[in-house]
Amino acid sequence: MLILARKKNQSIMIGDDIEIMVTDISGDCVKLGINAPRHISVHRKEIYEAIKRENESAARVKESGLSRLSMMFQKLGRGNER
Repeated sequence: MLILARKKNQSIMIGDDIEIMVTDISGDCVKLGINAPRHISVHRKEIYEAIKRENESAARVKESGLSRLSMMFQKLGRGNER
């Protein structure tokens, strides 16, 4: 992990197009401003983790639904055999 010290109104660059600036410091709270291209998602970590959990949950639901559909089609196929 890279650790940098910055003061208010100072920034760091990530690559050529992402800038993170310290906009305010109050006690133990630091406010950051982030300039990044629109195609780059920027989230607080707890929000990112919640999104990730939701996506994983949605993927599991799709898998179980597909399994049930597959079994239904297999049963229907067997019912048509004579």
